[in-house]
Amino acid sequence: MSGMNVDRLQACTRFLVRQRIRFMVNQYEVHTEAQGGSEGELVAFAQQKRLAFKEEVTLYSDTDKKNPFLRFKARKRIDLGATYDVTDAAGQPIGTFKKDFAKSLLSSTWHLEQPGLGVTTGSERSRAVALLRRGWEFIPFVSNLPFAWPYHFDFVAGDQVVFSVDKKFGLRDRYVVDIRDPRLDRRLVIAQAIALDALQSR
Repeated sequence: MSGMNVDRLQACTRFLVRQRIRFMVNQYEVHTEAQGGSEGELVAFAQQKRLAFKEEVTLYSDTDKKNPFLRFKARKRIDLGATYDVTDAAGQPIGTFKKDFAKSLLSSTWHLEQPGLGVTTGSERSRAVALLRRGWEFIPFVSNLPFAWPYHFDFVAGDQVVFSVDKKFGLRDRYVVDIRDPRLDRRLVIAQAIALDALQSR
């Protein structure tokens, strides 16, 4: 792995994720949090064609896309409930995640699994905001604009929140990822955080 080594990455408890809109592509940058809450060291970078199917996303440790960092890929194409395998730069498995399509009709729900830790389930913290997001898609002229209101995902194992992803207010998507369980593979969490945005409409 180029860039930040795994041990340093595992010591991080907060990441900042930013989506940047470019011509025909969406870009995602994942940074550590620097002092004062600003963006620190770049951890991962991804770029996707806006109209392309997102069955596979590769993240790099540099914006030149020379050093693969990790990848998540759907086992089936165009499957609303597909399982995504997350692998490292060498192709070694890290874990999986999938969207719970039935539960997501009312509130987006995901299941993330890391070997040895079992399944962690993430869902939107606010049912009211979840319903507002769905109604946004049917409002004329504004449905093509990003959903500006904050929304939050809590991922729970048992009765404990093990990490959360909080979207900040604004027309550009910015997220704060807080990790409470030191056993969670940070690479798996980063992949899931990117997927919450990249695959949200799937």
